[in-house]
Amino acid sequence: MEKKESSAFEPSDTGQLERLLAAIEFSKELVSAYDMETLLSAVLERIRLLLPAENWSLLLLDPQSRELYFAVTVGLDPESVKDIRLHPGEGIAGVVAQSGKPIFIPEVDKDPRFAARVDAVTGFDTRSIIALPLVVRGEVIGVFEVINVENEEFFREKYLPHLSIIADYVAIAVDNVRNLQKLQARAYIDEVTGFYNTRYLIFSLDNLIPQIQQRVGELSLVFLDLDNFKVVVDGYGHIRGTRVLGQVAQVFHSVLGPEDSLVRYGGDEFVILLPHRSKSQALELTRRLREKLNQTSFLKDEGLDIRVTASFGIATLPEDAQDREELLAIADRAMFSGKGRGKDCIMLGRELKPAEAG
Repeated sequence: MEKKESSAFEPSDTGQLERLLAAIEFSKELVSAYDMETLLSAVLERIRLLLPAENWSLLLLDPQSRELYFAVTVGLDPESVKDIRLHPGEGIAGVVAQSGKPIFIPEVDKDPRFAARVDAVTGFDTRSIIALPLVVRGEVIGVFEVINVENEEFFREKYLPHLSIIADYVAIAVDNVRNLQKLQARAYIDEVTGFYNTRYLIFSLDNLIPQIQQRVGELSLVFLDLDNFKVVVDGYGHIRGTRVLGQVAQVFHSVLGPEDSLVRYGGDEFVILLPHRSKSQALELTRRLREKLNQTSFLKDEGLDIRVTASFGIATLPEDAQDREELLAIADRAMFSGKGRGKDCIMLGRELKPAEAG
């Protein structure tokens, strides 16, 4: 009788079947992840259990720069590779990202495509590479690399089919999370200015305040309202008034730091979130905001010279408030107090103390 050849997933191979089922179960976990941190943590923890490899990496393609960066690494210190970017076509991973085809390199020192830059930075010694593309809808979004496999033939026969399944699902999961992030980002953006809206303000404060309280830090908030903006709208129309709001937002943003956030609260009101800034630091920044605003002429590209001023109110947690509602209310009250004092001024906190105009 002719002997039947066993398939890669022969039920009699208990270990093979268990690995297949584990890969499928893992894949279900991946596609249920809703944020990148959860997803990458799941990839790290579960692939450690599924792969008999001490060194592997998941590299993702930055959608803007088209460069590869290390999202997950095993066998390397994540800090050592966090700033490394591989250009399109650079190294084995870069070639796989460009071609969309897997590559198996048993001896990297004999392959001219291998880039030793990562080894030079990390001190790692790469001898062999198995690299698989992560593909979604025909587009490569990343590369999965397994490094220095001891028994390549055994690995390719027993584990590569499962790794291919996992790579496919990792690609789908990463794509799902990125699409969800885009949808969430759009939900947080103000259509008039292109900066954040009140939905983001509430979300951000609800996340920031517990962190600040746990770490005994400070969070300042600036509430501001443009003075007599109705005069601009009545004099130049709603369309031009909207354009002025957009340009005002750009002026404010140009003064802010990387951790600060500009929010259009509604109408011609804005809120500026200043994490880790004391009241004195918030006052210093607000003075620069006021000065920049007062020095700017708007709609110059239309041959106009529109000038606007604003009234500002500053509140700081925990000095003035202990929660989101109180922080917003105190800054809002301070701002309106400034309106009553003649506008174009800065008011401070719970005691409604005026700051010097300069």
